[in-house]
Amino acid sequence: MCGIAAIHGSADAEAGRRMLDRIDHRGPDGRGEFVVGEAWIGHVRLSIVDLEGGDQPLSTPDGRLHLVGNGEIYNHRRLRERLGPGSFVTESDNEGALQLVAQKGPEGLRELWGMYAVVAAGEDGTFVAARDPVGIKPLYWARRGEEVRFASELVAFDEEWREAVELFPPGCYWTPEAGLVRFARAVADPVAARYPPPSRAGQPPPGQLVADLRDMLVRAVERRMMADVRIGVFLSGGLDSSIVAAIAASTARRRGYVLPTFAVGTAASPDLAAARLVAEFLGTEHHERVYTPREARAVLPEVVRSIESFDPSLVRSAVPNYLLSELAARTVKVVLTGEGADELLAGYEYVRDCACEDDLHRELVRTVESLHGLNLQRCDRVTMAHGLEARVPFLDLDMIALCMAIPAGWKTCGAGRPEKLILREAFAGWVPEEILWREKAQFGDGSGAADVLALEDGSQEERYRRIFVAHLGGIDPARTLTRFATA
Repeated sequence: MCGIAAIHGSADAEAGRRMLDRIDHRGPDGRGEFVVGEAWIGHVRLSIVDLEGGDQPLSTPDGRLHLVGNGEIYNHRRLRERLGPGSFVTESDNEGALQLVAQKGPEGLRELWGMYAVVAAGEDGTFVAARDPVGIKPLYWARRGEEVRFASELVAFDEEWREAVELFPPGCYWTPEAGLVRFARAVADPVAARYPPPSRAGQPPPGQLVADLRDMLVRAVERRMMADVRIGVFLSGGLDSSIVAAIAASTARRRGYVLPTFAVGTAASPDLAAARLVAEFLGTEHHERVYTPREARAVLPEVVRSIESFDPSLVRSAVPNYLLSELAARTVKVVLTGEGADELLAGYEYVRDCACEDDLHRELVRTVESLHGLNLQRCDRVTMAHGLEARVPFLDLDMIALCMAIPAGWKTCGAGRPEKLILREAFAGWVPEEILWREKAQFGDGSGAADVLALEDGSQEERYRRIFVAHLGGIDPARTLTRFATA
């Protein structure tokens, strides 16, 4: 939705404006800032909800507390009812976060449902910074002496601050009084199984499990279509994005518009062909970005700068996503994606090597809790580079809880049992049969990027590293692959 920056311990508005200048691509529709005592908060806006009245910083009616936020609060209407509609002065979803902090303090953030990074500052010295439990929306911070700075991207920080920058951990808030406090996790611990495990190999999953999975994902997609603008879908032609598109297409029709879908690939890529099949089946307004090897290589420097990483696998998958985002931003401001399905439902080939079901479950928990420093970083940066917001329905907290409560035995695959069988069965008839049973391909492979960007001399990482260093002077590149990948 936006980009944010904040400073605690110094009301250095000039330094804050420099931070906003470097992330203004995240918010082409507006800009605002506020000095609050010994703090400064700033915001660049991508207008999606309350187009006319949602400019930030947001303030309580009494002017005592102010907030900047990046992301979407999906339960903001329920929060309005619970906290008192008279307390709200706009229709902005982020005002739900403001009122929770104002009325309940930082612990009130436990009630938020969505993807967000927020900073609130008050006339009484109150200061709170927080990030959603999954880490869908980015937040970095750096401390030098008594001064603490926060921003949506690494590039926002002045060069002399960058070596102190760390990833702000998901599901945590920070106040000067209490320090860093965890208020939520992406995956609850312990996880209680909701369904009986399979009693024999090849046993079909219980009908209730399949129905619950379908109903939960439908609700998650519909929740993420909250907006005052049209919403589109990134459609790779794979199982996950096709299912998201099918649900979204139905919702869009009920709201009176045809769903826009967007696909990317080289001319002969299998993803383009599969996406066309799904788009025709669903009757979407379909858009394609067909790219050449020259075009893919030409955007590599900008892609590395955008994702703030030089990890070769991340760069390879980011290139087609960057081109796709550029295309989609001409038509919509919000897109849904299929991110997270493989981590929840054991879609990756390597997890087939897990020795036992307990090992598989632990690995899935690990991958979900690591997404914020890998795939979600790529997803956020390539879209926001073009002023586009990506939403990830598979990573709805209810969806995560349900999937983690499914015994790992239902997620294993083997002879005659493809990966993510329960998801395929849950959406039989929603997408073409060829897509429902299509073998999984990594996005970089299916879109053709892996072949286009392959360098036989193995020098990709060094090339990307040089681009990264030129863009982010002051940061030791070696630690970006460790410190910024976990928190």
